[in-house]
Amino acid sequence: MAKVVVMDHPLIQHKIGYIRRKETGTKAFRETISEIAMLICYEATRDLELADVEIETPICKTTVKELKGKKLAIVPILRAGLGMVDGMVTLIPTAKIGHIGLYRDPETHDPVEYYCKLPADCEEREVFVVDPMLATGGSSVAAIQMLKDKGCRKIHFMCIIAAPEGVKKMTEAHPDVDLYIGSLDDHLNENAYIVPGLGDAGDRIFGTK
Repeated sequence: MAKVVVMDHPLIQHKIGYIRRKETGTKAFRETISEIAMLICYEATRDLELADVEIETPICKTTVKELKGKKLAIVPILRAGLGMVDGMVTLIPTAKIGHIGLYRDPETHDPVEYYCKLPADCEEREVFVVDPMLATGGSSVAAIQMLKDKGCRKIHFMCIIAAPEGVKKMTEAHPDVDLYIGSLDDHLNENAYIVPGLGDAGDRIFGTK
């Protein structure tokens, strides 16, 4: 069964409080999203497998720990997910990056695919799907299904703010995918926006509101 991990780190909570404020401008919002993503990534990678590797220090030979296997892939859901990539790459510079493009139909709120480009060996990597908001869960469920259809099996999902409705949908659709959430909010409103939330993450990251 999937783990659902809601972050309790004081720095994460402080920074989420800052981006919730409607007066926080585009530059500060974008930078803070990236910082939060880095902090959540630090927690979300806690259980990655390690392998023993023999090296030589300036003093002697010794055995150290390195990430096992083909390492990681980061797959943002376009467009808001792009705001989380830089912070994660700061921690994991060797990660490959894929992109999945989905938009939410304004009438049905269902996800519509328009783009998918993944690393050639994505199925051999630990894949972290990222999107700042987990609202209805439709886009995230669809994105993860696209990855599974392409052979990916080790998939994790990271978001900054989630609604209970989205968490429920994700865990029911993909019980094998762990969720790492910055803050679990109260509910969705009639327009499928997270309450209290922070508005439209994509508009606030890219200044298009």
